[in-house]
Amino acid sequence: MPSFDIVSRTELPEVDNALQGARREIETRYDFKGSDCSIERSDESLVIRADDDFKLKQVQELLRGHMAKRKVDTRAFDFQKPEKASGNSVRQTVAIRQGVDRELAQKIVKAIKGAKLKVQVAIQGDELRVSGKKRDDLQNAIALVKEQKYEHPLQYINFRD
Repeated sequence: MPSFDIVSRTELPEVDNALQGARREIETRYDFKGSDCSIERSDESLVIRADDDFKLKQVQELLRGHMAKRKVDTRAFDFQKPEKASGNSVRQTVAIRQGVDRELAQKIVKAIKGAKLKVQVAIQGDELRVSGKKRDDLQNAIALVKEQKYEHPLQYINFRD
């Protein structure tokens, strides 16, 4: 029985490479000269430190640009509310989303069942397994999920006949 998996994964080595590029640019750009701006990654989150809100916005744009160059989908990043840090600086935590959360999985299942496609969808932890009798039904399910435009980046892997 043909099947495929719907997952949401972020390549952490690519994130690290983009962060290195962003750090290099922060060190060399003239408008960041003498400022205390930095980006650090720990496990599944980033911490952005900046002197003020304006520089924080600049660092965010810089980060998004470098992520786009490395083909990392920026929808996988959940930018938290900036908070005041010591010495009149600003700190912002950015969570890196991994896996399909339960709420999104239920939306996807509901959309596929609502389209009356002849496929079965099973939630398996942080991914979904879609299986059906015909390959065309699975391709229609992929097209349907792509049309929905979720705020999560989704990948379709393990397509088996």
